[in-house]
Amino acid sequence: MGEAVEIFYPNGFSKICNGTTKNQPPVDETRQFDSWYEEEIDEDLKWSFALKSVLYKGSSEYQDIALLDTKRFGKVLVIDGKMQSAEVDEFIYHECLIHPALLFHSNPKTVFVMGGGEGSAAREALRHKFIDGVVMCDIDEEVVNFCRRYLTVNRDAFCNKKLNLVINDAKAELEKRTEKFDIIVGDLADPVEGGPCYQLYTKSFYEKILKPKLNENGIFVTQAGPAGIFTHKEVFSSIYHTIRQVFKYVLAYTAHVPSFADTWGWVMASDQPFSIGAEEIDKRIAERVDGELLYLNGSSFLSSATMNKTVYLSLLNETHVYTEENARFIPGHGLGNHL
Repeated sequence: MGEAVEIFYPNGFSKICNGTTKNQPPVDETRQFDSWYEEEIDEDLKWSFALKSVLYKGSSEYQDIALLDTKRFGKVLVIDGKMQSAEVDEFIYHECLIHPALLFHSNPKTVFVMGGGEGSAAREALRHKFIDGVVMCDIDEEVVNFCRRYLTVNRDAFCNKKLNLVINDAKAELEKRTEKFDIIVGDLADPVEGGPCYQLYTKSFYEKILKPKLNENGIFVTQAGPAGIFTHKEVFSSIYHTIRQVFKYVLAYTAHVPSFADTWGWVMASDQPFSIGAEEIDKRIAERVDGELLYLNGSSFLSSATMNKTVYLSLLNETHVYTEENARFIPGHGLGNHL
């Protein structure tokens, strides 16, 4: 018989699956792995990763946390059973989250990051040479601490003198601050039922708390969940439509993130138009950004803001507005908290 493969199930117990079963040929042992992480994408769809090891697992005051070392994607951060980022391709997500807003702004100096506990959003913002300061506000000190310990790629960002790390609820922190910001970033966990973040996707939050903390030419950008042909109606179209109720100019854009097994969406908003072209974006990257971007350039960004027909029509016809009483949630729950 082949080696046992360990698959993690939602009851908190591991089920050992033999490499062979009745009436099936032996499994090729050269391709066997000791254990797998399994995430539920939907009730009839799962996504699995072969593991090298579990670096951390546990629950903080606010959420379930796991840091996994996977065969394919390197170190992977999982919160509330949902993949947040993977070592080998997180640059796609974080370049798309941070750089468009900073590049479209004429002269950004101050950035406020809601969430972002792993430090990657702050790392990318701090690559902009003329930034005066970045505030990173995450509610979960435990997430921040183990990311500082294990995610070595972000150690310089955590030590940067321009970074002001605050452990607090982003809503409460923005409410109490007297200063305004050029850029506000929503690097929040996906809205899951019972999670700590869904209230930060609501119209009332955007309108009453977030927008008043932007400077006159300020830009807000947020991650907005899966944006694939089959998944964009989960939360992406709703987040886009909700933000349109608050800002004059709203731009949705997407990119494929391999470790997410889907296309991902972001929404950028301002009361000033987004009016620069690909050549100007490339010029600003060369002038402002320290080092080479791995994913983003002017042409690719403008392309990413062009939706396919199905998604375009969904965004155009969406009517749902996010409220605390009428929220949408990402379906399913991964099994990372049960490792």
